[in-house]
Amino acid sequence: MSVTPEHNPLLELSPQNLRAHAAEALTRARARSIALTDAVDDEDLVRQHSKLMSPLVWDLAHIGSQEELWLVRDVGGREPLRPDIDDLYDAFQHARADRPSLPLLGPAEARAYVREVREKAFDVLEKAPLEGSRLTESAFAFGMITQHEQQHDETMLATHQLRQGEPVLQAPEPPRPPAARLPAEVLIPGGRFTMGTTAEPWALDNERPAHEVDVPAFVLDTAAVTCGAYVDFLESGGYRDPRFWSEEGWAYLNDHAITAPRFWRREPSGWWRTRFGVHEPVPSGEPVVHVSFHEAEAYARWAGKRLPTEPEWEKAARHDPVSGRSRRFPWGDEEPTAEHANLGQRHLRPAAAGAYPAGASPLGVHQLIGDVWEWTSTSFYGYPGFSAFPYREYSEVFFGPEYKVLRGGSFGTDSAAIRGTFRNWDYPIRRQIFAGFRCARDPRPGEVV
Repeated sequence: MSVTPEHNPLLELSPQNLRAHAAEALTRARARSIALTDAVDDEDLVRQHSKLMSPLVWDLAHIGSQEELWLVRDVGGREPLRPDIDDLYDAFQHARADRPSLPLLGPAEARAYVREVREKAFDVLEKAPLEGSRLTESAFAFGMITQHEQQHDETMLATHQLRQGEPVLQAPEPPRPPAARLPAEVLIPGGRFTMGTTAEPWALDNERPAHEVDVPAFVLDTAAVTCGAYVDFLESGGYRDPRFWSEEGWAYLNDHAITAPRFWRREPSGWWRTRFGVHEPVPSGEPVVHVSFHEAEAYARWAGKRLPTEPEWEKAARHDPVSGRSRRFPWGDEEPTAEHANLGQRHLRPAAAGAYPAGASPLGVHQLIGDVWEWTSTSFYGYPGFSAFPYREYSEVFFGPEYKVLRGGSFGTDSAAIRGTFRNWDYPIRRQIFAGFRCARDPRPGEVV
């Protein structure tokens, strides 16, 4: 089966520029980690703000531990700094709920540890050959560790959302959309397209390999479902009507007395939410966030639609109908900028629908990257020809129907940790993550020529 050629600017960098690119990505990730941990006092750092999350100080030291294991020891061949803490910071050995009881590094010790690891990692980056093995080719290991840290930065941001107390994080408001309203839906023509990647140097194993998929024509929402639209679902009794819910979703809804998206509450003046310690009216034009797969699925049924499949989502985000090629991002192959998408925790909220016209796909679908992770109807499995690398625990151990795929990243995701092929996954009950959704439907008679 043939696939259309991929283009990636990273492959064109000289070794010197590749090292500089990797160093910049690592530095940006560390700046975010420091900002998130320095924003609170030591008491907040060691506290578990929710059983769903680790103490922030665990995340910080875990970031350093993974960097030591992969960059300092494996790629660099250096002596271990702290082999005594390997087990403490192995995410598979200790559930999040149990981590506060472990003999963790304290705030000062954790900060000193990650600084020392980073110094050695930069020395390895300067001297290691960026070829000769899959780990070092195109600085893959450095990209993998950058993405790992940025993923934990988003996890730590979710912990900030769960913490109690006065606001400690600030960021400017996202851009406002142009006055012109977007069409509600976009028709995505049927046909084959190249899904996944073989050429993306920093792509993770579950994104590989590139393969052709035939996707029948479908209609997709131009933007993610907004809070205002979701309020209509709430006010119409959507959370009290089992017709819209799967059996599993209805049971979870009732067992946990869920009546609205997480962090929302009904007041006499309308719906309000809590966002990083700020209490504010729910903004009608922003994408709804902190909803589970079950809630997204129920809304879609109420609206007479469905959630998109993962291939449908990726085709809408990557396929260029003129060239027939799959792009790295909806707007093209170039890295995201502040004009393309709401990424990198620049703004601590999703942007209103239509706020990033420069980031639209060739077919006119908006904000597929950034703002909110988008639930799909697809369970998490490997692609045809999947091969675990560099370890099974990154993806393969999670394959199965119990996890649903999310796509596109959120306002908390860094540009180094998202692309048109990137796959996230979680349990369908998860609500603390920055997840929303958009709806799809099959074409009606006469819509497809």
